[in-house]
Amino acid sequence: MLRDDGEADIYLPPNEMRAVLHKDRVKARIVRHDRKNRPEGRVTEIIERSANPIIGRLLQESGVWLVAPEDKRYGQDVLIPKGATGTAKAGQVVVVQLTEPPALFGQPVGRVTEVLGEIDDPGMEIEIAVRKYGVPHEFSDEALALARALPDAVRPVDKKHRVDLTDVPLVTIDGEDARDFDDAVYCEPAKVGRGKGWRLLVAIADVSHYVETGSAIDIDAYDRATSVYFPRRVIPMLPEKLSNGLCSLNPNVERLCMVCDMLVNAKGEVHAYQFYPAVMFSHARFTYTEVAAILANTRGPEAAQRKTLVPHLLDLHDVYQALLKERGVRGAVDFETTETQIVCDDAGRIEKIVPRTRNVAHRLIEEAMLAANVCSADFISQSKHVGLFRVHEGPTPEKKEMLRNYLKIAGVGMTISDDPEPGEFQRIALATKDRPDAQQIHSMLLRSMQQAIYTPMNSGHFGLAYEAYTHFTSPIRRYPDLLVHRVIKAVLNKAKYQLPVLPTPGEAEAKLSKRLASRVNAKEPTQKPKKASADELAWQAAGLHCSANERRADEASRDVEAWLKCKYMREHLGEEFGGVVTAATGFGIFVTLDAMYVEGLVHITELGGEYFRFDEARQELRGERTGIRYAIGTRVRVQVSRVDLDGRKIDFRLVNEGQDLVGRAMKDKTGGHATELPAQERGAARHAGEARTGKAGKKTASKRSEIRASRGSGSGRSSSAGSERSTKSPIQALKAAVKKAAGNPGRKQGKKPRR
Repeated sequence: MLRDDGEADIYLPPNEMRAVLHKDRVKARIVRHDRKNRPEGRVTEIIERSANPIIGRLLQESGVWLVAPEDKRYGQDVLIPKGATGTAKAGQVVVVQLTEPPALFGQPVGRVTEVLGEIDDPGMEIEIAVRKYGVPHEFSDEALALARALPDAVRPVDKKHRVDLTDVPLVTIDGEDARDFDDAVYCEPAKVGRGKGWRLLVAIADVSHYVETGSAIDIDAYDRATSVYFPRRVIPMLPEKLSNGLCSLNPNVERLCMVCDMLVNAKGEVHAYQFYPAVMFSHARFTYTEVAAILANTRGPEAAQRKTLVPHLLDLHDVYQALLKERGVRGAVDFETTETQIVCDDAGRIEKIVPRTRNVAHRLIEEAMLAANVCSADFISQSKHVGLFRVHEGPTPEKKEMLRNYLKIAGVGMTISDDPEPGEFQRIALATKDRPDAQQIHSMLLRSMQQAIYTPMNSGHFGLAYEAYTHFTSPIRRYPDLLVHRVIKAVLNKAKYQLPVLPTPGEAEAKLSKRLASRVNAKEPTQKPKKASADELAWQAAGLHCSANERRADEASRDVEAWLKCKYMREHLGEEFGGVVTAATGFGIFVTLDAMYVEGLVHITELGGEYFRFDEARQELRGERTGIRYAIGTRVRVQVSRVDLDGRKIDFRLVNEGQDLVGRAMKDKTGGHATELPAQERGAARHAGEARTGKAGKKTASKRSEIRASRGSGSGRSSSAGSERSTKSPIQALKAAVKKAAGNPGRKQGKKPRR
């Protein structure tokens, strides 16, 4: 597959791919369209070769050294000359730099530049991911030297022109495994206007005081744009001395901070706010679990240990309830989703996968941070200063139409307007929360929305129902937040913040820019785009860079989690689990296991003995003959049949209750692939399946084409099979089924496979 300008897929035949590799930039000419009007092309010019190194395992075959790329999208092994292997040994994971590109009649050639170690070494999956996705993981010498020169504590000179909040009992509330603390909170009752309300303080680490614009630390932080979180390891945006020390709001030490000081009325509306730099002293480091326990029982052991702070926690809970009420009035979208946490042992292997439960403390902090972020967006907007907003636009026309069709077919009885408000989505979610297919409906509502981005062009946050929103609360781990702090400080000082000269946007930013441009053109096709100033263009480039690197971090994290889950599931091959369908596609269904929260694919060829058609409107697979349906939320039982560690793929096999021994024996005999049986036996097995379950044939498909083929399911039990079990072995029963099928000329013939 070739991505055409980041927008459309063009299929290239295998012979066209011999001279190019993944991430090469090429020109292609469309030579034909297939039956579904999808373009097929031919490479006419190689514009630019990718300079990215390739990560893979060093192998020796017949005296020839080569590296098999870990990323299968490269499609070719890399030849390594004898003198270019360095200290690497066969089987080790290495980094390779190409010395000769591929050609039509020759493989790419390279040399080993780094040896990562053995594939089973603890943390190897992270070492691979950071290089595979180009995540910067080493600070420059200049940045480290600058970090070492910073003080170890707040100095008297640092406190000048700051509000002293050291006597205010601000506290941090984070997860048990948190190491850096961006935010601290405090709340007290206050009179707001003529009514009751609260004074809510959100204090955020003042990273901008220590990280100067254009400094070596700033350059490295911009390059990373975000911290990347893996199980048991974090690739931080800032050197550890800053992220875990000088900037982190650790308990019982003075720290510099930027404060959003708000007055919230009884309706949960922010009546007034102000920003100012301050110096604070965290009075306690709370965990979410601890705060939830205190709020649930103010006379419990947790509360007894924090007697002086319990009243302030109760005030925080009161303002949270008011903010939550305002959220409902605003109509913000609020879907509960299950996030998982991978628990590893000391060797880095998965012990278990558990759901992350969001308690009242999580929601309390979330609402406080949302309030501060909204105030920062309003402050920047009112000042007319350019800055980065966190923008989340409503669904595209295509997604709106798809959602309307789905809601109509599902019989929801509600739909969305041409210019929908977030409240419309929330009302549909609330109205359907008790339906059996609620999970499917909520999933479709989520899928209809777009991804949030960073941009200087404010168009609001659709999901949160805010006219303006930005990120202010996590400058230790997000570069956009650091920029917001700098802009706020500049406005407070009646100055203008000037971005440093930034690198030219890379490939990921260029693709994102084109997608955003097409989105703007779709909205305003008749209006000519306004010519942006150099300052606006610089901020647009910064927004694109931060958005693209946010996605890069997410992809790297997902890759590591997928690798760990695959390795974990290899220990459970052949075991059966209950699960629920989380996605349906033209080539099968994705199932998430109840007990392990691991997702795998049940290929369409494993769904049973009939043809299945993908219904895009309903987002389900439906059997053409029996009408059996597999949609989001459908409960199934599956067996772990295959794990591909390199491809990060887990395959399941559908297990029907009462599945007969013959089918199970033959599937086990062929490794779960019935297509390896002789054609006559496949037909007989399919006929036996028809007699038992009324299913006939199967339909298989891939992302690019539909392939129909007949395969036997071997599932269910017939009365005849059941009566013969006492006297016949499974193999004898299969032979009897073959004989019976061969002697039944009236059996309905399945369709011929379409290759």
